[in-house]
Amino acid sequence: MPITPRDREILRLAVPAFGALVAEPLFLVADYAIVGHGLGTTAVGALGVAGAVLTTLINLCVFLAYGTTASVARQTGAGRHREAMRSGVDGMWLALGIGVALIVVGWPLAPAVVELFGAAPEQSEMAVTYLRISLLGTPAMLLVLAGTGVLRGLQDTMTPLVVAVASFALNAVLNAWFVLGMDWGIAGSAWGTVIAQSAGAAVYLVAVAKGAARLGIGLRPDLSGIRRAGTAGIALLIRTVCLRIVLLVATAVATRMGSAELAAFALASQIWTLMAFALDAIAIAGQALTGRALGAGDIAETRAATKRMVQWGLWSGVVLGLLVIAARPVIPGLFAADPQVTAELLAVLWPVALLQPICGIVFVLDGVLIGAGDQRYLAWAGVWNTIVFLPAALFAPDLVLLWCALGVWMVARLVALGTRAYGSAWLVTGA
Repeated sequence: MPITPRDREILRLAVPAFGALVAEPLFLVADYAIVGHGLGTTAVGALGVAGAVLTTLINLCVFLAYGTTASVARQTGAGRHREAMRSGVDGMWLALGIGVALIVVGWPLAPAVVELFGAAPEQSEMAVTYLRISLLGTPAMLLVLAGTGVLRGLQDTMTPLVVAVASFALNAVLNAWFVLGMDWGIAGSAWGTVIAQSAGAAVYLVAVAKGAARLGIGLRPDLSGIRRAGTAGIALLIRTVCLRIVLLVATAVATRMGSAELAAFALASQIWTLMAFALDAIAIAGQALTGRALGAGDIAETRAATKRMVQWGLWSGVVLGLLVIAARPVIPGLFAADPQVTAELLAVLWPVALLQPICGIVFVLDGVLIGAGDQRYLAWAGVWNTIVFLPAALFAPDLVLLWCALGVWMVARLVALGTRAYGSAWLVTGA
């Protein structure tokens, strides 16, 4: 594909977004290494339990980033810069309110939630400690999501990259100091994360405050604006819940198959997730560019940009799939997998690789429709796609067919999103 000015605009947004997306899992690996080295296997298990709870909470709140990106980009495209910043401020207040609510609700429920995982008593105690301290950082985590959405909506993905790398690097340094140097135990790891997240949130607060001051926008909460942001986020929340249900059901089915199958599924899922980060970077560009073009009333540009980003998604998926096929013989060795796990993993990597081109198109169209503010359709599509997936997964007799069920789910998403994108109902222009 020859590089065009439109391609350069896509890459200008997508490349930094990719860096920000992969920064978090890379530095989380450092967290696990520090805890494992300083505190041992029991603490690593506790970190895994508490981390699973926190990751679920944050994933459910990702609408704070996506919804804010769409609204800010649309207002910016329409030339309504004051309204764009006002919607960004409303999104930040919504994030703060949800974060405080999670502390109030989550603190007393932490022991009961941890108990659901069935961990040993010592692990459970550590997990509750980590979870309760980390809950204090949830307002900061959600402010980072909303702040990221504001800047992406303003067509700036470089600043979120810098903030992500700096805050996660600070997290690694503080964790090493508190856990290994100060001997604070697993609480030290939690406090390091809270401080690093708060620092990242402070950067976004300053950036949004400066932008608001330049436009003469007040920072006081606007209840009607916060209500609008929350209402728009409900549909995206439903979409995200559907995604989580699919992943949880797939994990449960793999668990029922046996320990080797579960281990192979977990390893394949990590590979799938890493590639999803790469493809999701184009989707983030789709959110920003679609919102801006529709805000400006330019349907032709919206169509042209969507077509080009779909091409980028398709060919990116082809490249990633070929990389998986090429690396397939050596991947099990990277994880020191035993012979049974290796056999299962080698088999399942075929559908993982072959699904990547479909994933590339699906992720782009998902981002485009989010940028268009078509959240209600995405919510209903998420429900129907999940219904299609469940029987295929629940009756899968082996791991390959389980992954083929995930393929059925991806094809269902492709049909739902492709049909919508081909039509015109989502092409709503103006602010």
